[in-house]
Amino acid sequence: MSDGFVVSTVNVNGLRAAARKDPGFVSWLGSTSADVVCLQETRAEREQLSQEVVAPAGWHVVLAPAAAKGRAGVAVYSRAEPDAVRVGFGAAEFAEAGRYVEVDLGAVTVASLYLPSGEVGTPRQEEKERFMDAFLPYLVQRRGQVEARGRELVVCGDWNIAHREADLRNWRGNRRSSGFLPQERAWLSRVFGEAGYVDVVRSLFPDREGPYTWWSYRGRAFDNDTGWRIDYQVATPGLAARAVSARVERAAAHGERWSDHAPVTVRFGG
Repeated sequence: MSDGFVVSTVNVNGLRAAARKDPGFVSWLGSTSADVVCLQETRAEREQLSQEVVAPAGWHVVLAPAAAKGRAGVAVYSRAEPDAVRVGFGAAEFAEAGRYVEVDLGAVTVASLYLPSGEVGTPRQEEKERFMDAFLPYLVQRRGQVEARGRELVVCGDWNIAHREADLRNWRGNRRSSGFLPQERAWLSRVFGEAGYVDVVRSLFPDREGPYTWWSYRGRAFDNDTGWRIDYQVATPGLAARAVSARVERAAAHGERWSDHAPVTVRFGG
């Protein structure tokens, strides 16, 4: 992928359910202009999915389900066959957790990430913090490796952290909520600071609220655009500088949603 290309990422909130909906994942995949699509929270094994999902015409599909059935799971769909595939990031606890997979496509490595969601005061939050502690050193190391080889890296997915107040409509009411805790936001600042990655969408829209990527199914969150921006494309600086445009593919109406997240799509120039 040395010329221009398009990358899209979306948490599907269960790939089987998203594929059954009409409109749903299958129709969206058939209409997307993306060259690479990263999925999170697939929650399915290959044998549980229909052929139009695991072997759609024109796509190469890499699935990385979690060992724990019905949990997590990430995937990468690419129009070109990957040169290499790597599951996990070297942390034994998360090796089979279905939370990270990366593929090499020409001079670019594209990764799909599903960072744990967490819940304050529970083991889920402790798991999230352990993941973060292990993942940041990997990001630092991986950037050095790819750039030393003249390559680029983009880590797409559900990072489950709203970085700034502009990334969360009701930020005042969520200051003690997982996903907007001070230590989580500080960790993401380290990804963009000491690790040197770039939040591609924010770099293109530095001064606007959102654009939000997740809305609760409860109440009228979607209709009122009371959302969170937690789905990111996080890239090495060289690749981020090639970003031409970005958009959140927000459904036109609540009834047309096939996930509680919306695809985040970025076009990179050559």
